[in-house]
Amino acid sequence: MVDVRVGVLALQGAFREHILDLEGLGASALAVRLPDQLAGLDGLIIPGGESTAIAKLMRTYDFYDAIRARHAEGMAVWGTCAGAILMATEITDARPDQEPLGLMEATVRRNAYGRQIDSFEADLDIAHLDAPFRGVFIRAPLIERVSDHAEVLARHGDQIVAVRDGDLLATTFHPELTGDPRVHRYFLERVIGAS
Repeated sequence: MVDVRVGVLALQGAFREHILDLEGLGASALAVRLPDQLAGLDGLIIPGGESTAIAKLMRTYDFYDAIRARHAEGMAVWGTCAGAILMATEITDARPDQEPLGLMEATVRRNAYGRQIDSFEADLDIAHLDAPFRGVFIRAPLIERVSDHAEVLARHGDQIVAVRDGDLLATTFHPELTGDPRVHRYFLERVIGAS
């Protein structure tokens, strides 16, 4: 993985933990704070945090068009929690000024499981992983609809919590908070590696 360069959008949220997981797997990881830092990246992670705050900062620093353009050029994108919300084509319960990136053909509902006090952990059976993965759900969104060509990777009950669509990955939980790098490895090897 030494030749893979992955940026983590470092405007707000749990970006440091993603960087540590990526570096632990041998990838070159970069905290992305300005759009020109997207140049030359093989992948980008949009981390969890507050989706409305991240969206405002993305608008302020002109990230929307930059991320869309780099994705069109082949940069893979993974959104975790708030990042999954922003990647969608449609956000349910969004604030009127919250614009989605529209990268993944999906509908995502903000705070679907309730408030901070309703956060929880659960074991998930994730496709392509060899054992259950402990999902950390913090004010988590819910993926309500995906395109027919997307692969649902995991569900919690009957709800979609992880999906891949080509070079796009969305998880409604926080793999970076578990100490288990298997979803990061999947992103590096399967999502970026196949793009």
